[in-house]
Amino acid sequence: MNRTTMLIAVMLLLTVSEPLLAQNPTATPGTKAAASRFYLKAGGGYFFSVFPGQFPDVGPYPPHDVRSTYNPANGQTTTVSDKVLTGSYGEGARGGLSFGWNINRFIALEGTVNYYRSKENLMTRQLTTVQGSDQVAGSIESNGYARAFDFAPGIVMSPGFEKLNPYVRFGMVIPFYGRLHIETDATTSTPVSATVVAQTTIHREEAVHPNITLGFQGALGLTMPVGQRFDVFVETEYRNVPAKSKKKEVTRYEETTRVVNTSNGAVISTQQRGLNDLSTAERNTDYVTTLDAGSNTAIGREGTQTRYKDDNRAANELKSYINIGGLGANAGIRFRF
Repeated sequence: MNRTTMLIAVMLLLTVSEPLLAQNPTATPGTKAAASRFYLKAGGGYFFSVFPGQFPDVGPYPPHDVRSTYNPANGQTTTVSDKVLTGSYGEGARGGLSFGWNINRFIALEGTVNYYRSKENLMTRQLTTVQGSDQVAGSIESNGYARAFDFAPGIVMSPGFEKLNPYVRFGMVIPFYGRLHIETDATTSTPVSATVVAQTTIHREEAVHPNITLGFQGALGLTMPVGQRFDVFVETEYRNVPAKSKKKEVTRYEETTRVVNTSNGAVISTQQRGLNDLSTAERNTDYVTTLDAGSNTAIGREGTQTRYKDDNRAANELKSYINIGGLGANAGIRFRF
């Protein structure tokens, strides 16, 4: 047998033995056989905002923190301070479950289902006090947070070391459920006569539905074996997941107006409005890129009720954009089958 024939025989032997070795259940962790198995990961972490921006409007209220004073003598309101509110919904906690398959010692395919809940952000605030005192004449404050489930397919590449094994992961983020939840509390005090005022309190909860979107994920990590089939991992991950609003619905509404005699504190009368008392336009919103003459926009107010061109169909507002991505750290455990 000449050298060429022997070399061909050796190459064929290595080609055949490679998949057989990968199926050998007695192989030790860290070898090619151990790397050619399915694995399951469970982990979680916390993410921080990378590129904060201005928050979207909350209905007719812009993302500002406004402090004003009211002069009861002439009915004028004066703005004392005005601050733009900025931030991101990319800061929050995330947990996930991953299933992976090692193609070979160096490359794996991985898919992860994640649950994410952002921290709560102040979206708008307006506080009006009676001039020369701390008495609140009116206030409104809205806070929002995002919740989402996503599927993140990716490719994992590593040098295949047996003990401390660094890796890089990159891929896509496909949200399949998400909501921006906004909670608003408001109070107003309106004089009826010299000794009678109408005090109104409102609690409102809304859910903003996003359009279908795609995002990007990338991570640098390290795995370390802690048993025959178990590894621990730590990683730093970056995500960019933009979300564009599609529609909004009011999910809870509580309004109470009490007419009070300020001389003795007696309640003269009480009126209430609930979720079922809202018109279709007050309760539902469709977001659009352009508002024009055909858009169903607000035309005025009657007390606390907002009137629209057509109260019997969803209102229209301009689309808003948020990002639920960020930079964070994850840790967890991996089980090799």
